[in-house]
Amino acid sequence: MRKLSLDLIKRALEEDGADYDITTLSTVPAEQPAQANIITRQAGVIAGLAVAAQTFHLVDGDIVVDLRVADGARVQPNQVVAHLYGPARSLLSAERVALNFLGRLSGIATLTAHCVEAVQGTNVRILDTRKTTPGLRSLEKDAVLLGGGQNHRYGLSDGVLIKDNHIKAAGGIAQAVAAARRTAQHLLKIEVECETLAELRQALAAGADVVLLDNMDIATMRSAVELVHHDAPGVLLEASGNIGSNAERLAAVAQTGVDFISLGALTHSAPNFDVSLEFA
Repeated sequence: MRKLSLDLIKRALEEDGADYDITTLSTVPAEQPAQANIITRQAGVIAGLAVAAQTFHLVDGDIVVDLRVADGARVQPNQVVAHLYGPARSLLSAERVALNFLGRLSGIATLTAHCVEAVQGTNVRILDTRKTTPGLRSLEKDAVLLGGGQNHRYGLSDGVLIKDNHIKAAGGIAQAVAAARRTAQHLLKIEVECETLAELRQALAAGADVVLLDNMDIATMRSAVELVHHDAPGVLLEASGNIGSNAERLAAVAQTGVDFISLGALTHSAPNFDVSLEFA
């Protein structure tokens, strides 16, 4: 995963009050050593082990974390993914924050893998969006990569994506694309969001590099693909908007011939991955 933000982990530990775990301080002797395993409770793709390990280390440098699998590995229920040993108090105080990171990120990786599998046999690539948890974007987008997906823009400076409100503010699709061509540096592609075939034709005429087909039904998507293949074969098509993670729906969208499917659900609706820490 990307370089870990220690400040992010520290904030999470402060939020949890890990420096004054009253239950642990009240019940566990100060010098008590312990061993523990992190165990999966479901099948999926693991992500966030490096973050979890760093969480334990930040609480106590004497904790030793032995990772049994790597981030991105396929795991099965009741599989030990890490073994830990060190002061019992420290293991207990770090447990929840470490597992929160691990469960959140593994949930994203697992959902992404499900979506990627749904479009196997096509040339479609599954993309994430900027609909991420504030402060966790870097980790969540890395989890998408571990699940086999690809990243859309990381931030607003990474590419030009002209959406409906940009179009209204600029006075139309042609005006928005022309203004973007004048301003954006030459390496940036210009993508335009379109909800109808009429808007698609305008975007193609304006010279868009990529078109986002927003909230189109399957039949309209097919027509859009045919139109682009006939009139502008170099233009890429991205399907987005209320697609969801249903395998049949994803397969149907992929079979229209679009190049990408972007899914906010990968990061805003991924179920938490069930994982626990158990003392040996």
